[in-house]
Amino acid sequence: MHENDPKDFPELKNDTFLRAARGEEIEHIPVWCMRQAGRYLPEFRESRAGKDFFETCRSPEACCELTLQPLRRFPFDAAIIFSDILVVPQAMGMEVQMCPGKGPTFPEPLKEPEDLQRLKTKVDVSSELDYVFKAITLTRHRIEGKVPLIGFTGAPWTLMSYMIEGGGSATHSKAKRWLYRYPEASHKLLSQLRDVIVEYLLGQVKAGAQALQVFESHTGCLGPVEFKEFSLPYLRDIGRRVKDKIKESGLDNVPMIVFAKDGHYGLEDLSESGYEVVGLDWTIDPRSARIRTGGKVSLQGNMDPCALYATKERISEIVKRMLEGFGTKGYIANLGHGLYPDMDPDNVGAFVEAVHTHSHQLLNRK
Repeated sequence: MHENDPKDFPELKNDTFLRAARGEEIEHIPVWCMRQAGRYLPEFRESRAGKDFFETCRSPEACCELTLQPLRRFPFDAAIIFSDILVVPQAMGMEVQMCPGKGPTFPEPLKEPEDLQRLKTKVDVSSELDYVFKAITLTRHRIEGKVPLIGFTGAPWTLMSYMIEGGGSATHSKAKRWLYRYPEASHKLLSQLRDVIVEYLLGQVKAGAQALQVFESHTGCLGPVEFKEFSLPYLRDIGRRVKDKIKESGLDNVPMIVFAKDGHYGLEDLSESGYEVVGLDWTIDPRSARIRTGGKVSLQGNMDPCALYATKERISEIVKRMLEGFGTKGYIANLGHGLYPDMDPDNVGAFVEAVHTHSHQLLNRK
C-alpha cells in the first residue's frame, strides 16, 4: 500500500454521514463541526506553533495530522481536510499572508478591473494545488476507514470578496462596489474562479474526498437580487459541472453540501441548486427550514457556536431541541459556523455526545 496512491483505501466503517447526506436510513444522527481541526485544541496549537499558516497548508503530512487530531478526541462522524479557502486565489497568482491577530491579508488586492490581468489565465490545478490532493490521499489512508473525509472550497463570490477587500471585512463595500459598478468584470472574475474551483473539487474527489462542501461565507452582505445574479448561478454551475465531470471520469458520485452563511433569503433557491445537502447557520429555525426546503435536500447545522459556552446540561437541552426541530431523516448535526479558538474541547465533546444520545432516543421512539 502506498500512502500517496489514491486507490486501495481502507474500507469505510462508519458511513452514517454519507447516508444522511443522501437522505437514507441511519442508526444515529451524524455529527461533525466546521473548524473541528482548529485552535481550540491544545494539540493543534502545539503542532502549529512557530510555523507559517500557508506553509502548514502546503505540507500533506501536517494537514493529515491536523485533520486526524479531533478524531482521536471525539467520535465525530466525518472529518474535513485541513486546508484554507484562500489556496484558490493563491493558485491564481495572488499573494496571501496569514497575519497573527489580523487574519488573511492580500498585500496587493484587486482594485480596478484592469487588475484582473494580474491573474493567471490558465491555472494548472493539478500542479498548483497538488499539495491539497496529496493531503487528502494521505489522510484517506491514515484515517483507516474510521469516517468519511470531506473536501471543500470557497465559493466564487466569497473568494472574490477576499481578493478585492484584501482580507476580512465588515461591509464588503469594496467588493460590492465592483458588483454595482463593474458587473461585467465581476462576472469575468467569478467565472474564472468557478472554472478553477470545478477542477479543484474534481481533483479532490480523484484524490479520495468522499464528500464536498462549498463555503459561500459572505452571502449575508448581499441582497436577494445580487445573490441571484452574482452568487447562486455560480453555485449551481459548480454543483452541476462537478457532478458531470465525476461521472465522465468514471468515479462514484459524492454528496455535495452548499453552505451559504446568512443566506436565509435564498433557502428555497439553494434547495434547488443541485446539492444533496444545504448547510444552515443558526439564524434559521430548523422547522421552518424543513418546510421551506420541502424535503428536497438533507439539511446540516445549525447550533449557534456560542452555545458551546453554556454548561454541558444546557448544551444537551439545546441539542435536543435542535434535533427535534430538524427530525432524524436527511439531517447532519453541526454548528451554524466554525468553532472559535477559545472554546473548551470538553464542551465540544458534550455537543457530540448530546447529538448521539438524543438521536438514539428519537430514533428508538419511532
